[in-house]
Amino acid sequence: MNGSAAEFLKRHGMQPERIDPIPEAERMLGSLRDGLARPGATVPMIPTYLRVDGAIPAGAAAVVIDAGGTNFRCALARFTDEGCRIERMSKRRMPGIERPASWEEFISFTADAIMPLLSETDAVGFCFSYSADITPEVDGRVIRIDKEVTITGCEGKLVGESLLAELKRRGVTGKRVVVLNDTAAVLLGGTAALDKSRYEGFIGQVSGTGTNTCCALPFSAIGKLARADDARILVNLESGLYDGLPRGDFDLALDRESQNPGLKFLEKLTAGVYLGELLRLMTAAAAQEGELSAATARRVRALGRFDAATVDAWACGEGLGELCENEAEAAFLRELSLAMFERSARAMCVNLLAILLLTGEGKEKPVCLCAEGSLVQKGRQYRPRLEELLKTYALGVLGRRVELRVGEETTLPGAAAAALLNR
Repeated sequence: MNGSAAEFLKRHGMQPERIDPIPEAERMLGSLRDGLARPGATVPMIPTYLRVDGAIPAGAAAVVIDAGGTNFRCALARFTDEGCRIERMSKRRMPGIERPASWEEFISFTADAIMPLLSETDAVGFCFSYSADITPEVDGRVIRIDKEVTITGCEGKLVGESLLAELKRRGVTGKRVVVLNDTAAVLLGGTAALDKSRYEGFIGQVSGTGTNTCCALPFSAIGKLARADDARILVNLESGLYDGLPRGDFDLALDRESQNPGLKFLEKLTAGVYLGELLRLMTAAAAQEGELSAATARRVRALGRFDAATVDAWACGEGLGELCENEAEAAFLRELSLAMFERSARAMCVNLLAILLLTGEGKEKPVCLCAEGSLVQKGRQYRPRLEELLKTYALGVLGRRVELRVGEETTLPGAAAAALLNR
């Protein structure tokens, strides 16, 4: 590493090696166990009541809905011998973006979108990418709808129940709605066409604008539930909330300036939405401390907002020749960018190792890690570094095999799999 970059990172507590995967994973394991044992834990370990086991017969179909931060998609997902085929997909803007919408307007909008598809199947899978508690009936009780969307009167509403009531008002009965979040959908969509007997366990991972993980655990492992049997269900870790990893000066500054100070510490170390802002804070401090010339600092400030694509480009050495006064400054900025991805990958590695320690899986057969999101799909530095870390620590130290499968657009097949495997 560039000497001045290494000194700068150390001076501010931002050096990636502060996140030592094995001891940090052992510490995080304690938080996961706490989340399984009691409500109100830092890492809540939310049961989804969804099974991952089982095979979907060829020809089975489900209506699928994906309500995201900006877009609303619906389609018919049909499973064939070749995999999942998405048919008749429509995509529109979410209600509540241009102007606030009521919960009743949102549900009516959803019913309008899926009505033409309902003659094909009685199964509806609803990927609801907002904060909701999943009920034992696999419905979702809304905690809040945020991001860019304003839906009034949504708190406490049951997503599936509300949609079924609206369909019944329109004369449509006999349907069943299964509600899940995007991380569970990534896992179910990534494994829908696999021979599941090849794997000892399954992990879902979102590494993009935000971050989260889920895994399969037996009911008996979830102490806060009344049921205690060995049927395995998916558990949403909400692992971005974990607060035990070491943080540096710019992590603390970013948290103070964020919209959710004091929350989502792991996500702020690893998610794409935060990496650009961390790099912006670092370059501003580097300019003040004389690590960058006045001319370079001025050009960097003129860029305005940084995003993960900026970090990725600089980490690959792109655009720095025009930005910097000399090669030393270009090397300095590249090393800071590489350090952002190294820290991000190390934080996610800790998360995944903690899951392996919790489940005990990966010794006899590999664990299938289904991942999706802009960092793991598009980032040129993040995925190779995460794979190398898993090889070093999961396999080399813990003796656990992990097979990374990076998917694309798996939320719709995952919503279909949730509806068809959990009748």
